[in-house]
This record gives sequence, structure tokens and C-alpha cells, in this order.
Amino acid sequence: MSGARILLVDDDPAIVRAVRRALEARSYTVEAFEAGAGVVEAATRRRPDVVVLDLVLPDVDGITLCREIRRQSDVPVIILSAVGDDARKVQALDEGADDYLTKPFSMDELLARIRVALRRQGTGAREPALIAGPVRLDIERRAVTVGPNPVRLTPKEFDLLRLLLEQQGRVLTQRYLLAKVWGPEYTDDAHILRTFIHQLRLKLREALPGAEQLVITDPGVGYRVSPGDFLTES
Repeated sequence: MSGARILLVDDDPAIVRAVRRALEARSYTVEAFEAGAGVVEAATRRRPDVVVLDLVLPDVDGITLCREIRRQSDVPVIILSAVGDDARKVQALDEGADDYLTKPFSMDELLARIRVALRRQGTGAREPALIAGPVRLDIERRAVTVGPNPVRLTPKEFDLLRLLLEQQGRVLTQRYLLAKVWGPEYTDDAHILRTFIHQLRLKLREALPGAEQLVITDPGVGYRVSPGDFLTES
């Protein structure tokens, strides 16, 4: 949305300049920091619409900063991380970050992730049905349709899809999904999650070819539902 307020935190002046130019060219308001000092206060008092946060800062660890922001605000946080930081990406997501990008990143991808975060912020109260692309999940009836076709899901498959749809656009870590759907004793059982994701994709594809593309794997991190990645067959 035009006029949204973006809080940008990165210690690389070149990245700050380039991202600021790209955002301001699209009518976003940008407040930039090259260190962590003052960021939590800005995130809570000045109420930005999205925070873009580098994990490596000169005065504070980015994960610590993310944790402090999340304690005081529900503002979407998009993490910027260096190549090879998979463990730290997962840790940041577990601490409440909404998404991440790996450096070097394309400006178009960052802008797309910001748009997704802004759309999620504007959704407000939960709806009785969750919709992503051709998929519709009726919470009260516990029913799922893909296009005109009903899909029969097991209780765990339904709960997994519901969680992904409720937070669509956000990367959910494997540990988070396992804890929420199966319980904390299953947080290290990645195999069961992979199995259920595979089954879920198969059922979506059987109902409507291409619908399985909604469920995206972020290697080494987790899964997300991304309606923007859905492609209908010609």
C-alpha cells in the first residue's frame, strides 16, 4: 500500500541507500538505522508497517533485536541474512520474524515480500473461511475445496493446512509446525512433517493440477503458503 512506513535496519550504507531509493520511489516512507540503537523504540513508538532487519549489526545481534521487537509489537519483521546462515534464519523465525531474504537479494523480491507483509497486516479479524488462490478452507465445517472440488483431508492434514493458510506469506519453521500440529514432543521429527506435506500436495494436485504449488518449501527452514506463486495451467 502506498504511504506505508518501513523501518530499515542494516549496517551496510550501500544497501540502505539502494533499498531506501527503491522504497521511496514507490511512495513508502522509510526510516533507516545502521545499528541497533533506537530500533526497538522506533518499532514500538513510531509504529512502522514493516521492519526490514539485518541479522548482523555492529552493536547488537539481529536475533536479539527481533526478539525485543516481537515482545512489544506485532509489526511484520523481514530478516536479511547472509548466505550460509540457515540456522540463524530458523532461529530468527522461531523468535517471531515473519519472513527472510538471503543476501544478495533482488530488489523486486524484497518489494514483493514487503507487499505480502502489508497485505497480512491489513487482514484484521479472522474469517470463517481461509482462502489462498483456488483453495478454500472452512474453519467451522472443517471442509476444504480446491476450485469446485472438495478435498478429503485427515485431521492432521487439515490442521497443517489451516496453520499455513492462517499465516500465508510467512515462512513457518519445521519445529513451529511440528509443535503446533503434533505437539512439543515431535519438534525433532522432520520426517513426519515432510510426509504430511507430501500427502497434502498430492491431494491438492489431484483436486486441481497446479494447486500444490501453493505450498512452498524454504530449504533448511520450513514451509509457507504463497498464493502469488500459484500458476494456473493454460
